Amino acid sequence: MRRRVLIGCCALALGLACAVPAAAQSLTQRGFVDVGLALFPQEAPGDRTQATLDVLVREELFARPRRWLRVAGGVEVRGNTHAQVERAWRLDLGDRRERRPMLGVRRLTATVTRGPLTIDVGKQFIRWGKADIVTPTDHFAPRDFLTVIDAGFLAVPAARIVAQQGAETLDVVWQPRFTPSRLPLVDQRWTVRPTGSDGVRLLPSALALPTRDQVGARWSHTGDGYEFSVSGFDGINHLPNLVAVPAATVRELLVLRHHPRVRSFGADAAWPTRWFTLKGEAAVFRARDSNADDYVLYVVQVERQTGEWLLLGGYAGEVVTTRRVPTPFAPDRGLTRAVVARASYTVDSNRSVTLESAVRQNGHGVYVKGEYSQARGAHWRATASGVVLAGRSDDFLGQYRRNSNLTLSLRYSF
Repeated sequence: MRRRVLIGCCALALGLACAVPAAAQSLTQRGFVDVGLALFPQEAPGDRTQATLDVLVREELFARPRRWLRVAGGVEVRGNTHAQVERAWRLDLGDRRERRPMLGVRRLTATVTRGPLTIDVGKQFIRWGKADIVTPTDHFAPRDFLTVIDAGFLAVPAARIVAQQGAETLDVVWQPRFTPSRLPLVDQRWTVRPTGSDGVRLLPSALALPTRDQVGARWSHTGDGYEFSVSGFDGINHLPNLVAVPAATVRELLVLRHHPRVRSFGADAAWPTRWFTLKGEAAVFRARDSNADDYVLYVVQVERQTGEWLLLGGYAGEVVTTRRVPTPFAPDRGLTRAVVARASYTVDSNRSVTLESAVRQNGHGVYVKGEYSQARGAHWRATASGVVLAGRSDDFLGQYRRNSNLTLSLRYSF
């Protein structure tokens, strides 16, 4: 039943998109071609590759055939020299496989607006969190962690209703089909090998994903000089628990994954003052399976805009109330118990500089990223970024200390 509903929702969005050319005057588009080169000074255990090349072509269409109807759709074509992209020319709609699709639908959404109601149906991006770097209430925002520290968001198939009346907003989401975060490939540098597994081949298990649906609701209030919201979620954690078990031969380990059911309640707030904006976000996670942790994530940060500078700094924390799993794959939790900061400077309309960092409170893990971007004309942009990772092997950040890298990219927008 849920699969039929999902297919029906996507067919509706696709049908509306196909009907759009009749109203060509409301049709707009944007797209780009991006080529990126990543260089790693060090080899990693199980992965001796020190240079990878990525190619991404993205095209997005936006239309308003009626005043009350908007349609958005986007497709991507990808290529990669390190086997991170499937080598099959098939149109992928779900984004649920371990590798990125060569040809995929990035999003496909129909939006109906009637008075205070807005209804979105189809594959869409849903962001609830307000904090930076760590966002505890982003339950409908799985990510692509093939490169753990540079993870983009994945769209999910969902129906979303937003009702706004004055200062009050109610946001309700139903996701009929689960979309997991994409994990690092087991034979590449972003997978951390189990202790004592040197010389052992890691094998991914067959992908068996949960079939139940997910629901969530968020109520927000905008006041005079402040805003806050509360939210609830009942569904599945898009980040799995991982277990390595013996495979068919002595020199192989099979990596099993399990996405636990979870129930979460959260809140966030923002309070602009004369000198800075204070933000806070927190969520309580209660496992509904016996093999998952109960914990609390929270973020407190200060943000200030001064001239061409945007500065923010804060602390991301975690409190584990019940520990049941020794090895969850949890980048959100891995970046907690850390001081986080970001500074960006707009040099002019064509150039910008960004620096961000996370330092664990015990000093056992450090992440620093610097980026310089420069545009030329209306179409070209070049970006250079460098990442430094350091720390101990038993720390989330420190375990990637061999993955410091330099990335160069060139983008042509059309």
